[in-house]
Amino acid sequence: MDLITTLFDFILHVDKHLEVFVQSYGAWVYALLFLIIFVETGVVVMPFLPGDSLLFVVGAMCGVGLMSYPVSVGLLLAAAILGNQSNYTIGHYFGPKVFQWEDSRWFNKKAFDQAHAFYEKYGGITIVAARFMPFLRTFAPFVAGVAQMTRSRFSFYDVFGGTLWVGGIVTVGYFFGNIPWVKMHLDKIIWAMILIPGLVVLFGAWKSRKKSA
Repeated sequence: MDLITTLFDFILHVDKHLEVFVQSYGAWVYALLFLIIFVETGVVVMPFLPGDSLLFVVGAMCGVGLMSYPVSVGLLLAAAILGNQSNYTIGHYFGPKVFQWEDSRWFNKKAFDQAHAFYEKYGGITIVAARFMPFLRTFAPFVAGVAQMTRSRFSFYDVFGGTLWVGGIVTVGYFFGNIPWVKMHLDKIIWAMILIPGLVVLFGAWKSRKKSA
């Protein structure tokens, strides 16, 4: 319980924790940020680490000169791309091993073929859109690997989506993160960044299921 409480406190007050870390450890903050983004996007069991909110706060820190904007964007973009590549590789490697027996209860050939076809056709937009959705951005590259999505196709959308995600949110934080109203309501903004994408996905899934029915 203490670990969960600490994690939620870090996510919801990432601005205060990050500022203290910058003031205490200086350039080491870049290594910490690289690690957080890499693990959040590259380790399928770590979907709860801060992503959007962290990028936004980093942009705000850059806006007041506490951090370097080009260094932050470059390192976080590298972490996001490499994280997705790692997640894809894990899924690509372990997927066939788990599903190697076609007559086992773990393997559904029809479902696998459908997943592969889906990712070949819609995988690009899925990888890009998932970047902006907590939890989904951790699982989407893993599932793409399991579904054997073509590596070159995956890599193109990995770089494209990562650039939009990191560059876009850090830049928004850079220009708007230090506006008094934004700073006053940052906790609510962070909750919105966590909850709204999830609600959009649930609504889309419900609408799709209703249409199919």
